[in-house]
Amino acid sequence: MEYLLAHDLGTSGNKATLFSSEGKLIDSVTYPYPVHYSNGNWAEQDPEDWWRAVAETTRVLTEKVDRREIAAVSFSGQMMGCVCVDEAGEPLRKAIIWADMRAVEQQRKIGEQIPEWDFYRITGHRLSPSYGGQKLMWIREHEPEVYQKTYKALNAKDYIILKMTGNFVTEYTDASSTCLLDLDRLQWSDVLLEAMGIEREKMPQLHRSTDIAGYVTDQAAAVLGLLPGTPVVCGGGDGVCSAIGTGCIDEGVAHSSMGTSSWISITSREAIYDAKQRTFNWAHIVPGYVLPTGTMQSGGGAYGWYVDKFCAGERAEAGKRGVSVYTVLEEELEKSCPGSRGLLFLPYLMGERSPRWNPDARAGFLGIGMEHEQGDFLRAVQEGVAMNLNIILEVFRSCGKDLRTMTVVGGGAKSRCWQQILADVYGLPLEIPVLLDEAASMGAAVTAGVGAGVFEDFRAVDRFLEISRTVTPREENTRLYKRLMPVFEQAYRGMVPVYEGLKGFLEGK
Repeated sequence: MEYLLAHDLGTSGNKATLFSSEGKLIDSVTYPYPVHYSNGNWAEQDPEDWWRAVAETTRVLTEKVDRREIAAVSFSGQMMGCVCVDEAGEPLRKAIIWADMRAVEQQRKIGEQIPEWDFYRITGHRLSPSYGGQKLMWIREHEPEVYQKTYKALNAKDYIILKMTGNFVTEYTDASSTCLLDLDRLQWSDVLLEAMGIEREKMPQLHRSTDIAGYVTDQAAAVLGLLPGTPVVCGGGDGVCSAIGTGCIDEGVAHSSMGTSSWISITSREAIYDAKQRTFNWAHIVPGYVLPTGTMQSGGGAYGWYVDKFCAGERAEAGKRGVSVYTVLEEELEKSCPGSRGLLFLPYLMGERSPRWNPDARAGFLGIGMEHEQGDFLRAVQEGVAMNLNIILEVFRSCGKDLRTMTVVGGGAKSRCWQQILADVYGLPLEIPVLLDEAASMGAAVTAGVGAGVFEDFRAVDRFLEISRTVTPREENTRLYKRLMPVFEQAYRGMVPVYEGLKGFLEGK
């Protein structure tokens, strides 16, 4: 028996999983670590916290099996970060992570040198302070002593690979999150490096996700409980690994994650360049493909927010009955109906990325009447998220992508009502896996298996992916949502001047 060890380095913690080569989940363990927030929009983490999390969880999992049978280790990791390390591999400061938005001025400076459409066409991404290259540019301008000592700028999983193997590497998916990669050529872009004032030698060596980055050193083995010489496969960014873990490896298949933020991705042989730049493109783990994607800020998070703020009564009821609060909420949702009796929810609790790209957007209910009850509000939140995601889906369809099915994972996918709403809004059958929270780890494990030669190709994901149920769209509901979508769009457009007024009010202008 061979085993594959996968680490999913997320924002709140590392989830380590151990899979057999037959696709069975042997065990998983999570190790939390903090995010350090400051200055309004700064978000940082200590890379040593990541290493401690990986070391502790690896030791726990390696006790489950014969270490000689661990064929490879690989990773899914948070993207769009910046970890500056010196030539000895030591961090020079805390890592600036994906959620950090300090590089607004750097975004502006790039826009003065490269037209926005040219930037989008080279990188696959619109100009934003979110990406790793802009963050490294900020360090160069504000912490020149750190920048001067920086030997390589890495992402989260790249740093762990360095600790395990001693090698300074990255792969195409994480490289595409720096906005320094030419997406067509899969090379560091001289145009972008020059525009951001970053030397090419500060970027790590590029690899495919399935390449073996190196082997566990004697020093790392003593910390991790692995055998020296265990292959370490590069892996990929978390969103792209999640696509692998849902079987999104061919054209015609879509993947959606209903986590705190929510997104839709498709596998495509060519990038999708939307005229309005509503969506973006990652390099794919599967060679020869890209992953067009649209990510909204608050998907599952919007529903979680409403439950936390307004469902105390349902929590009390759940406690009395000895059931989950979500069981009670499903009963409330059943009391409503498609369209939530004319109640709309705009799901912009943290501004919005795709498809709006409006940091000033705010959430709100519209159309509230005396007839509305708790189930209507709950359903309106789910429908609002679904309709917002559907705009992303329509971008892909407008480019001629004929989608056959969609696999949905994440916490939000546990709601059967939401499953049906998504199927109805999209007009697509949804496949719901048995394991809803392990897609990224599963994708990393499959990548490890392909890289180590355990699997011939990515179709091995079929061993891992077990579908619990398929949800088919109801035609009458799909027709209803098609009528409601223009109203949803009109509601957002009508609120834009209100968002601008609220921003001025909050800033005291």
